[in-house]
Amino acid sequence: MSSLQQVNPRVRGMRASPHAALQSLAARITQEILQGAQRSFKEVIDLTSGDPQRAGMKSISFVRQVLAACLCPHLLKDTSLPVDVRLRAQSLLDSCDGGSVGAYTPSSGLTRVRQSVAEFLTRRDAGAPSHSRDVYISAGSQVALMLLVKLLAGGEGETPTGVLTPVPCPPTLPGLLDGEGVALVPYQLTEGRGWALELSELHRALEASRGRCNPRAIYVSNPGIPTGHVQDRKSIEEVIRFAAAERLVLLVDEVDQDSVFGSEFISYKRVLFQMDKVYSESVELVSFHSLSSGRMGEGGLRAGFMEAVNMDPEVMHYADVLLCFDISAPVTGQLALDLMVDPPKPGDASYDTYTQEILSARATLSQNAQRAWQTLNGLPGVSCQPAMGGAYLYPSVRLPAGIQEQAEMLGVEPDVLYCERLLQEEGVLVGAGLHPGGDTHHLRLCVLVPPDSLEEALTRLSSFHLRLLDRFSPCEGLKDKDENVNLREKICQ
Repeated sequence: MSSLQQVNPRVRGMRASPHAALQSLAARITQEILQGAQRSFKEVIDLTSGDPQRAGMKSISFVRQVLAACLCPHLLKDTSLPVDVRLRAQSLLDSCDGGSVGAYTPSSGLTRVRQSVAEFLTRRDAGAPSHSRDVYISAGSQVALMLLVKLLAGGEGETPTGVLTPVPCPPTLPGLLDGEGVALVPYQLTEGRGWALELSELHRALEASRGRCNPRAIYVSNPGIPTGHVQDRKSIEEVIRFAAAERLVLLVDEVDQDSVFGSEFISYKRVLFQMDKVYSESVELVSFHSLSSGRMGEGGLRAGFMEAVNMDPEVMHYADVLLCFDISAPVTGQLALDLMVDPPKPGDASYDTYTQEILSARATLSQNAQRAWQTLNGLPGVSCQPAMGGAYLYPSVRLPAGIQEQAEMLGVEPDVLYCERLLQEEGVLVGAGLHPGGDTHHLRLCVLVPPDSLEEALTRLSSFHLRLLDRFSPCEGLKDKDENVNLREKICQ
């Protein structure tokens, strides 16, 4: 066997995910259209990526102007740039070795940026102290999470480490855990309560894992990805007490904290530090944030951070060592993090434009979520919980028996077949559900896209859905066939 064939058996056994297969099909359809193929649509609309700038959303002017001046220092003398842009760029360059973004940085990130993040966290958490030594910059929040999972994973031959994981969860999480040999311990979120996290379900999941793995952590996404649920203080306190009682590390993904529109975001750390010392001084917590969040949408700059609270310094020393061997965050991404956590202030030349752009992006997200929620709930057999934050909606779909039978014959999940048909017939790419099985299936839609693109996608999706019901379920009892026709007429008006 050649060295190229000597692949880790875990990697060799991996198959392309349904999402990857759908993305590949979307790319093929796009290429066919560019080559002149005739279809009923002119382009594929992607509602899966969570990449707002790819979808056509605009970048924040202040961020791009400062980065431009850092990359091209001659712009520091360009008076067409606002004065605060030039001052910030000079200050950031001064924090780089050699005064250049082309220089290496410490593995955990530029000292200046780590300090800015710590100050931001202290302000956010009502004075609960953060320290730059506890902040680690990485090439995106997923890299930081993977690093923590590596530290938690057991050695060869040991009982596998388990991580309590919500269902549904971010689509990349199961693969990340599996890649490190860590067992996913599923706990079900309650759809009927807006995808709330129930304490009783955590206890059930933990008990069910006994003898199968050694649970060492609980992963929480707040705001929830892809559910849009935002936890309140009572729920967060319950999870913290549960983690303390069971001696679990809290891994809290808070990357959408700036995209909350139907509730109030409260960080886990803020709640922790407002609890009794028996919790605030002992519960091990690592939280994650990223440039790819809704407010910035700068996923391509590849930077995020984690803050470690009450973690053993020796453990975090190994985290720093692992960062040395991983891909460190690009310097431009680190500088953009500084701009995210320390934006223009009232009186600065860029303040008004920056504030207007941020509020516009937030309003678009909120209005899109409301518009999509209304449309989805108006379709027969579709039910969607309202999102309180984040960039996704996660509707449930009762699919006709006919398409479920076809899916079984093809060896795929019914919601995957639904997504494939939608893509083929209408050129709309949505994500399939993340927890297969049962009578109800789910779709995953990112609504952080330009409003006209969303409107077009919803029109196409509605038309497809009604055609599907006409084709497969004249007697399914979802809604009368004539009512489906009336709905289609309304959509086309």
